[in-house]
Amino acid sequence: MGFRLSILDQSPIADGKSGYEALQQTIALAEKAEEWGYHRFWVSEHHDTKLLAGVSPEVLVSHLLARTERIRVGSGGVMLQHYSAYKVAENFQLLATLAPNRVDLGVGKAPGGLPLSTKALQYGRGAGTVDFAEQLTLLKQFVDDTVPADHELAGVHVDPEPPTKPEIFLLGASTASAELAAKLGVNFCFAKFITSDETVLREAVTAFRTGNRDGEFIIAIPVLAADTESEAQRLAGEQKVVRVTLATGVSVTVQTVAQAEEFARQAGETDFTIEEREANIIAGTQQQVKAELVRLRATFDVDEFVIHTPVARQDARFRSVQLISEAVLTADVVR
Repeated sequence: MGFRLSILDQSPIADGKSGYEALQQTIALAEKAEEWGYHRFWVSEHHDTKLLAGVSPEVLVSHLLARTERIRVGSGGVMLQHYSAYKVAENFQLLATLAPNRVDLGVGKAPGGLPLSTKALQYGRGAGTVDFAEQLTLLKQFVDDTVPADHELAGVHVDPEPPTKPEIFLLGASTASAELAAKLGVNFCFAKFITSDETVLREAVTAFRTGNRDGEFIIAIPVLAADTESEAQRLAGEQKVVRVTLATGVSVTVQTVAQAEEFARQAGETDFTIEEREANIIAGTQQQVKAELVRLRATFDVDEFVIHTPVARQDARFRSVQLISEAVLTADVVR
């Protein structure tokens, strides 16, 4: 039995290139992903970085839906803490009305940027911490039109009513996130490119399936295929993961040491640690990558992977996506 493959694209800006060029690459990759048989194409949300061009997934999703015909397109994901759940529901109901049965509403809990951009996104909303579980609950209720009668927003509806509702996914990298998705009855995507520990992944699978047997559990993984193993390993070796941990216990993953230092500065912290390590990427030839996907599929009994190719070079990203398609989707795709 085969499995579905999907793509998460962060619109990386290569050295010497512009945001415009990065977004044109995302558009071209979405068109190729549809041609090569991928099931979904997700775009991410990041703020105040010179490295990634994807700041508004709902806007980019709209454009990608217009440039493709069949592939599902969605957010991977909207950072819900910054926004009104009602407005997010409106955005994606509208998208699902424009492109029925093709829209995914993926949401995440991370800030998607440094403290100052988070402050800017939430500026003017008043003091107080946003309860993410409450926000996600309300978002689902808006989409399903099930706001409780005793809620202060009872009676409000989200227009327009699409022929098919957008599919809701919670994106996370912990057992707690999987439990929340199961409790609320939404699908779950485990971000293995953030948490590579397979013990945590197994616990997340168990927690989700215990509480939501009918929901979809998919895994987002960092993958890089090349024509030779040495080329894949060389490209993968250039990718780093940087994690900054503040004295308060707050810990976030960023892309560079400079970003980590800036995160601490903007948070007003002088006591922090930075860990830089090589990214844990599935890298090799197309058959080596396929073998690892087959192993993960058998180990965790999942029917879909969202592949994230963490390189900015267009030729390397496109070649990797094409090679994996040839190895897996040509013969094995589940439709």
